[in-house]
Amino acid sequence: MPYAYIHYPFENVELFENNFPGHFVAEGLDQTRGWFYTLMVLSTALFDKPAFRNLICNGLVLAEDGKKMSKRLKNYPPPSEVINDYGADALRLYIINSPVVRAEPLRFKKEGVYSVVKDVFLPWYNAYRFLVQNAKRLEIEGLPPFTPIDQSILQKSSNVLDQWINSATQSLVHFVRQEMDAYRLYTVVPYLLKFLDNLTNIYVRFNRKRLKGRTGEDDCKIALSTLYYVLLTACKSMAPFTPFFTEVLYQNLRKASKASEESIHYCSFPTVEGEVGHRIEESVNRMMTIIDLARNIRERHNKPLKAPLKEMVIVHPDADFLEDIAGKLKEYVLEELNIKSLVTCNDTLKYATLRAEPDFSALGKKLGKSMGAVAKEVKAMSTEEILAFEKVGEITIAMHALKVSDVKITREFKPPGNVKVEDMDAKGDGDVLVVLDLRVDESLYEAGVAREIVNRIQKMRKKAALEPTDLVEVFFKSLDGEETKTREMLEAQELYIREALGSLLLPSDFLPPHAVVFAEESFHGIANLSFTITLARPALVFNSDALVKLYGGNAKSARGLQAYLLTRDHHNLKAEFQLGEGTINVGCIEDVAPVDVVSGEHVFLTVGDYFTSTRVAQ
Repeated sequence: MPYAYIHYPFENVELFENNFPGHFVAEGLDQTRGWFYTLMVLSTALFDKPAFRNLICNGLVLAEDGKKMSKRLKNYPPPSEVINDYGADALRLYIINSPVVRAEPLRFKKEGVYSVVKDVFLPWYNAYRFLVQNAKRLEIEGLPPFTPIDQSILQKSSNVLDQWINSATQSLVHFVRQEMDAYRLYTVVPYLLKFLDNLTNIYVRFNRKRLKGRTGEDDCKIALSTLYYVLLTACKSMAPFTPFFTEVLYQNLRKASKASEESIHYCSFPTVEGEVGHRIEESVNRMMTIIDLARNIRERHNKPLKAPLKEMVIVHPDADFLEDIAGKLKEYVLEELNIKSLVTCNDTLKYATLRAEPDFSALGKKLGKSMGAVAKEVKAMSTEEILAFEKVGEITIAMHALKVSDVKITREFKPPGNVKVEDMDAKGDGDVLVVLDLRVDESLYEAGVAREIVNRIQKMRKKAALEPTDLVEVFFKSLDGEETKTREMLEAQELYIREALGSLLLPSDFLPPHAVVFAEESFHGIANLSFTITLARPALVFNSDALVKLYGGNAKSARGLQAYLLTRDHHNLKAEFQLGEGTINVGCIEDVAPVDVVSGEHVFLTVGDYFTSTRVAQ
């Protein structure tokens, strides 16, 4: 701390006393005997107190082999190369998240900087990109440009994942403020990693239908607005750590909000607003534990997620959690795990047996020769004794007091009496047990086929380099002899397919000759089926008889109208029909008076519209 340069104590007494001791000093570990020691000696001698309130001491950055970085040996990557490859923000986060900020040495690895890009920036950017894509989609569909809903309204959202991510965001702000106040730089990045993982793998993943507008325009705007404010708050919280990356995101995010600063670095640091929902955060965390356990059971029995299962049972003693999982969170669990029904149970012994084992590593030295006798009695404990021990937390065996940490309690799966062992399996973690019914019936087979087909279509979209906002129509052709049976099976699964694709799965017979095909691929042996999938741009379908009638029987003029409409940009044509409430006036056909063309009568804007109308007519 400077004592002399402001001429204290002869001048600036108030200035000095208001700022002494300093809030913090930062130096390398190699200055312990120099700078730190000198500051402490002078301050103690002059003022009888330390010269600083907080100390940030960084360790030494070493080469990857543990040696000092040397220009002669060139045992480190050039800093300019690291920054050019991965960016200054990635380098900064890598160092902040390393032992070096805890006064410990760091063996610098360029791969570590890449890991920051892969684990932090890519998930973060993907969540941001998903928001931008779906905000643009609103305009493509002819709706007004995206403007976020007021935060006070969003706080009252009835959607459980909106409530959860809002609470998790407030927890992030609180944590970053708390850790920065305590000068603990190294705790922030791990917490941010967990937050971003939750944002992308829970909120965005589980809310895809809402964000894509498949649950209604109003619900879509609530979900998009929630994601917008979460990303904005995360950027403001992390701006001191990643100044360049957050600035790039902010410059685009601010376009949707009129009252915003010119730069993210002009913005005030976020403050905690509203209540943190500890219960909903805990319930969602437990939900993810359940999903992980169920996935493990599937993997153990070679049951891929595309194959639906009949039922899962969740066993847990907490009534509040069971209420959440059977209510607000149920649809997300069932959809993510592809399971038809969910049952909760608070009887921990219905599907499990309890067994007690002594923790030999903890008890060995303490009990000595008595270990054998105690171990025998611990293993012989009844279920009632184990439950009482878990509740009280202590038990006396052979005159020795044992605590919960001395005994391992394991829960082993016990299938119901009327179920074969191979038809049901379970996996537990702590006090939660997940039980899966592995039996398959015909309805589950049909649902599995639908999943397989949707999976192939999504892979085709990706292979064709189609953006999520690109509208396509999907055509299906069975290559098997029993085409009628396949069609009936797909019709039974139509609701799922339509929700997953955002459009109908159309018979290949309805593909117009003028349709622009993006991709076509045949598949064999998929769930014992062979079929061809065609992805095409939305195409017009004409009611030729109605068009000829529109022109008083003049077929040539009707063909001219068709040719004209086919030259029009599909998006603009659709917008024009919407503006005219389903009707447009066409007057460009030579030697013919203008006519009113009606959507759904003279022309259908998509094959899906035409297909739906034919089914209604039937």
